[in-house]
Amino acid sequence: MPGSSKGTGGHGRRKLTGKGPTPKAEMRPGHPARRKAARAARRDEPAPAPGSAAPTRSSRRSGEVAEELVIGRNSVVEALRARVPGIALLRALGTENDPRTVEAAKLAERRGVPIADVTRSELDRRTAGAPHQGVALVVPPYDYAHPEDLLAGVPSTEKPLLVALDGITDPRNLGSVVRSAAALGAHGVLVPERRAAGVTAGAWKSSAGALARLRVARATNLVRALQAYRADGLFVVGLAADGEIDTDDLALARDPLVLVIGSEGKGLSRLVGEQCDLRMRIPITGAVESLNAGVAAGIALAEVARRRR
Repeated sequence: MPGSSKGTGGHGRRKLTGKGPTPKAEMRPGHPARRKAARAARRDEPAPAPGSAAPTRSSRRSGEVAEELVIGRNSVVEALRARVPGIALLRALGTENDPRTVEAAKLAERRGVPIADVTRSELDRRTAGAPHQGVALVVPPYDYAHPEDLLAGVPSTEKPLLVALDGITDPRNLGSVVRSAAALGAHGVLVPERRAAGVTAGAWKSSAGALARLRVARATNLVRALQAYRADGLFVVGLAADGEIDTDDLALARDPLVLVIGSEGKGLSRLVGEQCDLRMRIPITGAVESLNAGVAAGIALAEVARRRR
């Protein structure tokens, strides 16, 4: 028929079919909003400790969980000696006869950690180009307890003693606090979920294995967790340079207690400080103005342990 056109066989209808809802700007590859969201997420992660290069996280693709690694021959050997749990020991091909790598492999075999020989390029990729010296230990993600679980694990014959950390961003300090807490009779350690150190390879290493014996809980909101502990009958005592009493005068030591440790620089945050029933200071003489979190926690816990004995 003159003027008629051929049909498209349905192709035209398919072109008119929608492709589903438009993704949010933050989800579109290359969109400025996505790059902004990624920068914000990176800012929320705990900053690495100055001079700490052994523990690292591999680069992550979208949707992947970061892999926690201890890298370097000496660091891996020390971590295995400290009984840091491992999923696998990664060994670069060609390094099997290196004395420290041989020692790491022997320790891994004793601990039941599988050994995987990988190419150097694969190890470069998994360590994000960090200097690994041909060996890395893959550490499993930590299984955090709920804040209520710490109280549930206290024996009925004992008074609860918990340690809460406020603003501690160095994983080595967290490991040091856990080590002191485990040695001095505490029943658990509480850390905030955001802007705080978590249980990483560095924390495992500095805890010298104590993380295998003492639970760490993570609180979505530290203030609310402390409020819940107070409602359960625990007293909250914060360490602060301007505290009302010295550690020598802590009469509450024999009562159910949460000891709150702030950062060395900033101390307790305002909202956390408002939840404290009492603020306690460590008597310091000389020119030293403050102590790091691990040392401060050890001193305070030792005084509590002494009074409880």
